[in-house]
Amino acid sequence: MGLLALLKKLKSSPSKELRILLLGLDNAGKTTLLKHLASEDYTNVTPTQGFNIKTVQAKGLRLNIWDIGGQKSIRAYWNNYFENTDVLIYVIDSADRKRMEETGFELTELLEEEKLAGVPVLIFANKQDLLTAAPPAEIAGSLQLSTVIRDRTWNIQPCSAVTGEGVEEGLEFVSKTLKDVKK
Repeated sequence: MGLLALLKKLKSSPSKELRILLLGLDNAGKTTLLKHLASEDYTNVTPTQGFNIKTVQAKGLRLNIWDIGGQKSIRAYWNNYFENTDVLIYVIDSADRKRMEETGFELTELLEEEKLAGVPVLIFANKQDLLTAAPPAEIAGSLQLSTVIRDRTWNIQPCSAVTGEGVEEGLEFVSKTLKDVKK
């Protein structure tokens, strides 16, 4: 329901497409999340060596999701995908506390990009199904999100890309945010 509702709410013409940029460090779960959204098998996901694009269709509506690899060597190319982004989804591996500072740095860099100015941000605090996962409030505090994200609507949503828990709620945030912007 969440994805379909998102598409219906954002559809302003038959040719309108929503462009979602899916970013985060390597091993955060971006591709698993993308495959979950596309109702594909995600049991054998390999590291993305570039990018994946999936178009999810429902009743003639199109949601284009761009999943860009998160390896350090690829991050320098992220800016090639910023143009015409409607929503930035940033995925964090909640169980990888050793890389919180690194993921915070990368997110801060993204938020300073002129081409992404004002673009709503959904942060998926992924891997909440793991016992070692940091809760969203801890992640938000550690990354100082309320200070860093000043010029746009944002939300941090706990989720598990493997089980799908929390994914619909994240998409509902996106739907509501963009609906309010289009008023």
